[in-house]
Amino acid sequence: MSEPIDPAGIQWLRVSPKLVQLRFLREGIGSLVILLLFALPLSFRLLGIWPGFPLWLAWLLLIGAAVVQLWRLLLIPRQVRALGFAERAEDLLIRRGLLFQKVLVVPYGRMQYVDVSVGPIERALGLATLKLHTASPGTNAAIEGLPAEQAARLREQLSSLGEAKLAGL
Repeated sequence: MSEPIDPAGIQWLRVSPKLVQLRFLREGIGSLVILLLFALPLSFRLLGIWPGFPLWLAWLLLIGAAVVQLWRLLLIPRQVRALGFAERAEDLLIRRGLLFQKVLVVPYGRMQYVDVSVGPIERALGLATLKLHTASPGTNAAIEGLPAEQAARLREQLSSLGEAKLAGL
């Protein structure tokens, strides 16, 4: 996968495909809540609580919300495939985005600390999130969906590289 904004000769490493499951769970729960909220006008109309509300509009709201939520869920596998990172000699590259693509370059010397976080669902799937904190909040970054062992290895490696590059300044 090479895009016009990708630096030349980069071999992107991918996040775990299990991130698709994690995002389906998160987005699925959120979608369910949204659909329940958009079902309220229809429910109130059918129960006679809100008799003046147009029935066609209540159905349109619910169907529209369902279509939008379904579209968001269908995009998840492609969004996960678009995620990538690459380790270079002086910096770490992080790539994301489908329509609006972004390649973030985080120089090792700018890293202040590297953090690994794991939530309960991530733990069950064997995943972790690597967070990079830099001197500038604009270059803070995160790589979600890494296998836990890879996240721990990257944390140690990036911390060491960050200390070495910072000491060299």
